Amino acid sequence: MVGPLPRPRPYPASLKGCKNNTECDALLINTDSRTDTYPAIVTRGEGNSVQHEASVSKVSAEQIFYMQQRGLSEGQAMSLSVNGFVNDLVRQFPMEYSVELKRLIDLEMEGSVG
Repeated sequence: MVGPLPRPRPYPASLKGCKNNTECDALLINTDSRTDTYPAIVTRGEGNSVQHEASVSKVSAEQIFYMQQRGLSEGQAMSLSVNGFVNDLVRQFPMEYSVELKRLIDLEMEGSVG
């Protein structure tokens, strides 16, 4: 049996020289896709550095065409593109979650193209 989660510790009254870099990357997979990013970064203390980066890209039709010329179906090519996009994030997950996410992406891409 698992006990209650520990309460988070309060922030120290003063933090100095902290650095933060937040990245928000989005991938649009079709013409109906949309992304909204609302970064919220709170800092306390003195001499802290905060950066925020955001990028939005879409799956390249040329990339899909290239993969199709090498024998992949359009759905397989889309799945490969999306899985490549999320790969850095997914590597941080436990293996069973990574496998399940890849499977879900493959299923979603299977029905998303025409």
